Amino acid sequence: MRTKHLHPLCKPLLWPLLLVLLLGLSLPAAARLPVEVDGEPLPSLAPMLERTIPGVVNLATRGRVQERGSPLFDDPFFRRFFDLPQVPRERQTQGLGSGVILDAEKGFILTNDHVIRNADEIVVTLHDGRRLDAKVIGTDQATDLAVLKVAAEGLQALPVADSDALKVGDFVVAIGNPFGLGQTVTSGIVSALGRTGLSVEAYEDFIQTDASINPGNSGGALVNLRGELVGINSAILTRGGGNIGIGFAIPVNMALQVMDHLVEYGEVRRGRLGVSVQDLTPDLARAFGIEQTRGAVIARVERGSPGARAGLREGDVVTRVNGRVIRNAAELRNAIGLLRVGSTVELEILRDKRTRVIRTQVGEIQVSTLEGGRISPRLEGAALGEIQEDSPLHGEVEGVVVVRVAPGSPAARAGLRPGDLILSVNRRPVTSLEDVRQAAGAGGQRLLLNLRRDNSAFFLLLQ
Repeated sequence: MRTKHLHPLCKPLLWPLLLVLLLGLSLPAAARLPVEVDGEPLPSLAPMLERTIPGVVNLATRGRVQERGSPLFDDPFFRRFFDLPQVPRERQTQGLGSGVILDAEKGFILTNDHVIRNADEIVVTLHDGRRLDAKVIGTDQATDLAVLKVAAEGLQALPVADSDALKVGDFVVAIGNPFGLGQTVTSGIVSALGRTGLSVEAYEDFIQTDASINPGNSGGALVNLRGELVGINSAILTRGGGNIGIGFAIPVNMALQVMDHLVEYGEVRRGRLGVSVQDLTPDLARAFGIEQTRGAVIARVERGSPGARAGLREGDVVTRVNGRVIRNAAELRNAIGLLRVGSTVELEILRDKRTRVIRTQVGEIQVSTLEGGRISPRLEGAALGEIQEDSPLHGEVEGVVVVRVAPGSPAARAGLRPGDLILSVNRRPVTSLEDVRQAAGAGGQRLLLNLRRDNSAFFLLLQ
């Protein structure tokens, strides 16, 4: 064996390595593959996975989406010059993902909203090979969760753990259907907790893990070594479309709260206190004269809101909600937004360097909407609303939100989707419904919308 190309640090290890290899070749086959050491069986995840894998399913979807063509065809001057009609184009989509059975008796399956979004057909494949059609019970784009229902006997639900008890360094296992290969298991640890900022529009509190999560794993299970569900695999940070060791899962405690809303109402009815909040920074802590470095500062209290009636004030620092530590504004927004409307909430706050406890009832977010058909026939079927103070978008961007779009309506055929943010109409920036009305009236027979969708922005011409 040649050694001249080895790094110098490797040469002293070469002869012991050769000796081990020679000894290994002389041992019987059973000795090279031991099943136990000192009479104890080797550790294995296989027994746990045998119980757990049947609770994770594969999803296949089909649907249709409006397809945008070249930006030139959306330019009104280009279209007018060549006298080109606007022809909506559709393309068929197919998708793969995963899901977790959480109620075997009722057939409820939890998955990601982005896995089944725009799907006309959803097929669930169980571990035993059965293929079932699934019905959508409800979806929530803000948390990227959806609940499906199947009718079948012999389903096996996953047991659930308390995701609040997770710690960085805990071992976890991801189960899903990456790249459509079929059920696949990967292992790793909890790399971080409370990750936010992946999307401005979302309610986020991600578990970060280095267990390999790839396209197709979305909606699958993240379990602990007891086989208990701790999270729903949702996203990855990647540069080339594959796993680089940074994956994200929605904590199961949050997922269950969303699931309860979706099963009962078909949507998430978010609670509100009627306050605007911001992170407690070291500079703000020094300005308030407190040693606390984590929390959510109340910047504004809406008159007549639940927070105002409870006695909350500007400058109060919220440190706990129902006993749970609040580290930043996003955690407070998550905690309140997922509570049931009318439920009592206990807030621990710092005011004038003293800790106080305030109790109040969670109110309902009142979203004033305007039917798009009252603005323009081209917006028929869409409902528009202003950004509320409780929204994650508030203070981050300016615009008007597309609250809902009726299937098959002119707005839907034109390509509008719920959650789209209208930044401008006919090249006029809009921040209110009245702005939209005035800008639309100045555009004659056409509407040129500048939209923000997910992490992209584009123009959409309606005429």
